[in-house]
Amino acid sequence: MVMAIIGLIVAVSTPAISAGLDSIRMASTSDSIAAFLNSAVDHSERRQQPVELVISTKPSRLAAYSNEPGYAPEFTLPDGIVIEAVLPLENPEEAAPETVRRFILMPGATVPGIGIQFANRRGGRRIIRLDPMTGFPRVESVLEK
Repeated sequence: MVMAIIGLIVAVSTPAISAGLDSIRMASTSDSIAAFLNSAVDHSERRQQPVELVISTKPSRLAAYSNEPGYAPEFTLPDGIVIEAVLPLENPEEAAPETVRRFILMPGATVPGIGIQFANRRGGRRIIRLDPMTGFPRVESVLEK
């Protein structure tokens, strides 16, 4: 009888625990993407060198490249979280194609107003946008329609 009660409690609480872990993973990924973008913008400004920002939707990977030897940070999104789109879309008539998008961060210039939309398995979505005025990343939740 005790084992049946424990089994019932575990069966009822497992979805809630899984949803909580997905929420934590989304928050952690949001912070990591924002830190990555902030690092690339900061590197461009402090070193006075252009930085190429490469966002690959298929492997869900971000990379930054500069002329400085040894500077090539990469960030791959964790399992269960994928990049859905890089905004603005190149062709708004299409859904987000599986492509590689490249942006150049120039020192002293305006940061491109890009956004990275990503999602988890449960349908939770967020967008990280680079603010062209301040150069800082901003996290936005995407509400389901």
